[in-house]
Amino acid sequence: MTKRFSWKTILAACSFGLACLAGSAQAEPLRIGYSDWPGSVAWQIAIDKHWFAEKQLDVVFDWFDYGAMLDAYATGKLDAISATNGDVLSTGANGHKSITIMLNDYSDGNDMIVATQDIKTVADLKGHKVAVETGLVDHLLLLTALQRSGLSESDITIVHTPTNETPQVLASGSVSAIGVWQPNAGQALHEVSGSHPLFTSHDAPGLIYDTLSVDPLSLKTHEKEWREVVQIWNRVVAYIKDPATQADAIDIMARRVGIAPKTYKRFLDGTHLLSLSDSRPIFERGPGLNSLYGSDENADRFNVKYNVYKTPQNVDSTIKPLF
Repeated sequence: MTKRFSWKTILAACSFGLACLAGSAQAEPLRIGYSDWPGSVAWQIAIDKHWFAEKQLDVVFDWFDYGAMLDAYATGKLDAISATNGDVLSTGANGHKSITIMLNDYSDGNDMIVATQDIKTVADLKGHKVAVETGLVDHLLLLTALQRSGLSESDITIVHTPTNETPQVLASGSVSAIGVWQPNAGQALHEVSGSHPLFTSHDAPGLIYDTLSVDPLSLKTHEKEWREVVQIWNRVVAYIKDPATQADAIDIMARRVGIAPKTYKRFLDGTHLLSLSDSRPIFERGPGLNSLYGSDENADRFNVKYNVYKTPQNVDSTIKPLF
């Protein structure tokens, strides 16, 4: 065997190996993290109806508690997350950048400050303890409620509590209110006699947008596939809003979280789902909460002020609608 023949053989073997590796890389599914927020649960419709398979899209949805999903994304286990715009900024500032390619919804009542019977207004919270998962969206909602009532964070005592534990904390009597989203908000209202919403995201539309946000490398490598995922979302929204299919849609979503469909319908009513056409004006640049840019800038200020991260983020670099 000559040296020349030897190198040709090696090069051929290397080429074959690289081709196999490329094939393996292409075979990896796009992994999306989702959780119990209604606008995120809505993806279950596309999963159960096999709409991704129809488009020959290799997509896997991984179910998490919300905080655990953010952690999984931060450690590179997911290609994308269904998460709030503020938390997308947070994961990016702390190491794993994201690009928001579409909006699922904005919270329209499902994020709440839920109080015990004796607390009648937000102003009544002065001097009381409030449980909330600090640094997440309902901490921002709580601060917004306080500000609009002439109070500040120093007027209350915040008790850091994972969101899924807040109903039990309220029931224990150790706090007077909680910051919480659905379905945990509904659990608290059901389990704590006399509890009621003091302030909700309906009072601040656009404060909390829920997004599909993607790892930049995955977006660069698989932009065609992500564009098709976005189009399937439009089909999901249409299926939920169509009176002829809404009941089936609610059944699918309720089954995913283990809640009766009648109850889940109320949760869905507090989530303003956004079709692609609904989202277009929100993706226009503007200073207020009716623009994703303005809402992101508001969330960025909150995140920096409360040490979620130290350096303000470049909002423009985190947004690229794929429609």
